[in-house]
Amino acid sequence: MLESFPREQSQDKEADHAHDQIQPGRSECSKEGGYGWVCVVATFLINAHTWGINSAYGVFLSFYLTSDIFPGTTALEYAFVGGLSISCAMLISPIATYLNQKVSTRLVLNIGTILETLSLITTSFVNSNWQLFLSQGACFGFGMGFCFIGSVGIVSQWFDKKRSLVNGIVASGSGTGGLIYSLATGKMIPTLGYPWAVRIIGILCFTVNIISGNLLRQRFKSSKEAPSFRLSLLKKPIYLLFLGWGFLSAMGYIGLLFSLSSYTVAVGHTQSEGSLASAFLNLGQAIGRSVIGLLSDRFGRIEVPFIATFLTGLFSLVIWIFAKTLGVIFFYAILTGLFAGTLWAAAAPMGTEVVGLEDLPSALGILWFVLTPPTAVAEAIAVQLRDSSTDSKPYVRVQLFIGFVYIGAAVCLIPLRIILYRKRRDPKLNEATS
Repeated sequence: MLESFPREQSQDKEADHAHDQIQPGRSECSKEGGYGWVCVVATFLINAHTWGINSAYGVFLSFYLTSDIFPGTTALEYAFVGGLSISCAMLISPIATYLNQKVSTRLVLNIGTILETLSLITTSFVNSNWQLFLSQGACFGFGMGFCFIGSVGIVSQWFDKKRSLVNGIVASGSGTGGLIYSLATGKMIPTLGYPWAVRIIGILCFTVNIISGNLLRQRFKSSKEAPSFRLSLLKKPIYLLFLGWGFLSAMGYIGLLFSLSSYTVAVGHTQSEGSLASAFLNLGQAIGRSVIGLLSDRFGRIEVPFIATFLTGLFSLVIWIFAKTLGVIFFYAILTGLFAGTLWAAAAPMGTEVVGLEDLPSALGILWFVLTPPTAVAEAIAVQLRDSSTDSKPYVRVQLFIGFVYIGAAVCLIPLRIILYRKRRDPKLNEATS
């Protein structure tokens, strides 16, 4: 997944020497940046055309719920499509990780691009809900998973001091893409029609991802003998807390991402205004993920994600529940967007703090797989919690669910931070728990 990275500090000189072998012809690259900035731009664009497109599903969901394009399909079934795409991306991660390590990153990225394009083009021709599940749900998810696994760790190979910052920048690509495609989708569906809206997105996805994927370069050789998953990590309480934070954060994130647009419509606003709410949420993410990365490098890679995760839950409880006017909804969307996607920006840097750089590929590989269940069911749970649209607050149970789930995720980081603090103060404790 995140293949091999330059380690910040190591007491094993032989391991350091093997780890720092630079690919032939790449020795001219500096340790901090160099061609890595090209990789930052390329990964940013890939995220915009994978996670960003998927973020626009909130607009599609709102369209599905207010139209009869697939007769007989329930709101719960539509909700499963968006969650299915992300859960399939997580589910495919072991296979993508294996191919990424044993074959090549370029193969993984090209497979992902082809699957995503195939998904979007075929979606424009489907005429029943089960076909929609396979195309916009499963096929897009598998493609997104291959693109994500192939690209997620590359920029960290090129940076050390700015690692959290550049991870935040590339993660903000999903927010930027979500902003653009939420607005574009909301505009294209009523003007060009649903089929052509999806086809145009598919063509753009193929063009950008095929170019960006082939621009990415590994800085370090990956060890083909190293195991893709180190299951012994599951015996470490600190790593289980890390997984708990990721599990709950993902559940809250998916519920929020796909509910805000339909909530806006449910409280009396138009489909176009619902797409704007999703766009503002993604605008907040585009800004916030880079800021989270910058602040994490400065103030702590556990402390900053804790605050951001807690605030996301708090804002859902004290602002979203009372948001009825467009101004308040848009304000909430931008504000919570600054912190809602912290998981995707902070997972790699925080994982380095938790398990160390050497075990980071395994740690993240397991994390992505563990995220399969919450990403699959989060929006379905939200739809089931939704009250009748005639109620004065039809989404209050959804808002409470998302708020408390995010706060629960933040709570997982409190004992995690305490354990890390004790390990740094007491080297013997560090050896005993490693």
